Amino acid sequence: MASVSIFVGSMYGNADNLAAEVKNKLVSLGHDATVFEGGSIEQLESAKNVLFITSTTGSGDLPDNIQPLFQQMQSQFPMLTDKKVGVIGLGDSSYGETFCGAGRQVDALVKELNATIPVERLDIDACEHFEPWEPAAPWLMLWAAQL
Repeated sequence: MASVSIFVGSMYGNADNLAAEVKNKLVSLGHDATVFEGGSIEQLESAKNVLFITSTTGSGDLPDNIQPLFQQMQSQFPMLTDKKVGVIGLGDSSYGETFCGAGRQVDALVKELNATIPVERLDIDACEHFEPWEPAAPWLMLWAAQL
């Protein structure tokens, strides 16, 4: 099956918890999955399939732990043409225009880097889903089926 690298941006642990559930599901489907807290450009470049799971902080900002990777991606511009990439953004719609801002930023950048996007970004609203796994599970099944 496929190898998946999961890059996580988290402030308070929700994205970390979701990444652990996603990893477990991918492994149960026969895939190899590794979770990176933030991660490095080298880990991204060596990845076969990539999943970003990030919460949003401040005014639509990326969490501190994933900002260095995002900045490296912006400055080094590694083309992701040969990678299938998925993005799950976590946020709170009560914040209006900044809702899932981090996920939207990552999504825009990976598209600019020519990643293959088998399933469009999933935005999970904390106002609607206390447990992010509920909306993530069906999305993940669609994404994993494309690997």
